[in-house]
Amino acid sequence: MNRKLTSRALRLERRPGVGGEPRADASDDMASEAVVDCGWGRLIAGQTFSDPAAIAACLLEERAGQRDIAFYVDKPHVVVAQAPQQLFVDPSEAYRLWLSAYRPQTAARRPFTLRRWRTRADLAAVNALYRGRGMVSVDAARLWRRRADRKLIYAVAEDRVSGEILGVAMGVDHVEAFGDPGQGSSLWSLAVARQAPYGGIGESLVRYLAELFQARGRSFMDVSVLHDNAQAIALYERLGFQCINVFAVKRRNAINEPLFTGPLDDSVSDLNPYARIIVDEARRRGINVEVIDAANGYFRLEFGGRSVVCRESLSELTTAIAMSRCQDKAVTLKLLAAAELSVPAQIPADDDEAVAEFLGRHGSVVVKPADGEQGKGIAVDLTTRDEVVDAIAAARTFGDRVVVEQFCAGLDLRIVVIDFRVVAAAVRRPPTVTGDGRSTIAQLIEKQSRRRSAATGGESSIPVDRETERCLAAQGLTLDDVPASERVVGVRNTANLHTGGTIHDVTDDLHPALVGAAERAARALDIPVTGLDFLVPDVAGDAYVIIEANERPGLANHEPQPTAERFVDLLFPRSRVEP
Repeated sequence: MNRKLTSRALRLERRPGVGGEPRADASDDMASEAVVDCGWGRLIAGQTFSDPAAIAACLLEERAGQRDIAFYVDKPHVVVAQAPQQLFVDPSEAYRLWLSAYRPQTAARRPFTLRRWRTRADLAAVNALYRGRGMVSVDAARLWRRRADRKLIYAVAEDRVSGEILGVAMGVDHVEAFGDPGQGSSLWSLAVARQAPYGGIGESLVRYLAELFQARGRSFMDVSVLHDNAQAIALYERLGFQCINVFAVKRRNAINEPLFTGPLDDSVSDLNPYARIIVDEARRRGINVEVIDAANGYFRLEFGGRSVVCRESLSELTTAIAMSRCQDKAVTLKLLAAAELSVPAQIPADDDEAVAEFLGRHGSVVVKPADGEQGKGIAVDLTTRDEVVDAIAAARTFGDRVVVEQFCAGLDLRIVVIDFRVVAAAVRRPPTVTGDGRSTIAQLIEKQSRRRSAATGGESSIPVDRETERCLAAQGLTLDDVPASERVVGVRNTANLHTGGTIHDVTDDLHPALVGAAERAARALDIPVTGLDFLVPDVAGDAYVIIEANERPGLANHEPQPTAERFVDLLFPRSRVEP
């Protein structure tokens, strides 16, 4: 085995151009000073430049909001020396897959299809996915004009059931782009949706591009990956990629600021995603950050003599009165009803006869703790007295005061209001699992929970409890059943993110009546930052009921909308970054 690895390493070293150095014998075939416009920025082919100063000059021409990268730079120190305050060596490793040794995976039907992007809607979905991952979006108009270009290949993974774009990756054909005599290609901008219900999407996209370039006769496919991205590196190594000595140089900008400012102190790194998104935005503006209690999300922000303590999105600007109005669900609905906003009927769960009469009048009810969050103790769509009695007992384990509420069917819509203006809106969907014909529902839930936890920094997972079993029983299923391949099974009736629900941005589709209702509700509660939970038949319609108000909404759940930016604007108006 060691002899085989040594032999392969020697072959790797003997191959021309591994480090990206320009080839003197290739000048007639290879373009000079080649630059590839990738949509999110430019790929500067370092091996086509003979002068490091020319690479530096090219990087300094980077457009605002773009992310250029000079790759295959054989003298990165010399390039950076041309403008040391503006350029830096990218702390990424380069990996290469020799396509002559690559073997495609045995064909198997997946719950998603792989294809190249085809429509403007595909580009819009790709951009939404990139923004949701905190990545630079592409210039859709430019890419659309160049849709027949063979240099760039944008591959997408599309859900067979919903048609949703779940993943994207971009490939560059070096031969088409700059006449590479080494017959190379490269992989860039791989991203998988945070809400993706299936595993293996990233690997499938990598394989798709590898097989496409293999069919074109390319020799290798390279990829650049951050040195500490252990999960991605493990994937590439499992597929047969080998680490190679290739360097990249970038221009310093707000997008890649974490790469050249050094690691964060442990206290910032320990913050959960809901606190971290605010702290990161504050640091980008030069606002001082002091972490008070990372485990519980407390931090202090200081700017220009002003100091504000926050717990995630709950700040000192929210009064104790406003907070108490949101925490008590009965008080919330009373105030909203007084403001002539539509709310469901609700009663305390203290009187058994009153509860029975309420159930008989409405046919289906919701039971929840009067003071609770994160979906704990909530049971929905209860239609029998026994179900209601059991749900009340379960809810009392989370608080003494329990309410019974009219069940209203519809989409679970969260609208975030900051400074009394709507900033973001998203539909929350209950968690589901998709059968593979082999795994039990319990096993599928475990797999899905691992994916949700990884995608949300440990904030979301699907509990296996009485509510899960009740949801399955309504479908004639148990945890031990094995659903058929591609059968989608609902595993909870509530759409709360913390219990495995997924969230999908609909801000641009929101009806003006819903925008107005949300802003009126925030004023009725007199709260500057809130997440309002609506039930609506259609986000584009004007019908609604408001069921709850959250005084500490998770701003990280609403990317790509600028929730953290508007929150910091509220706290420190003078730090506002004008577009």
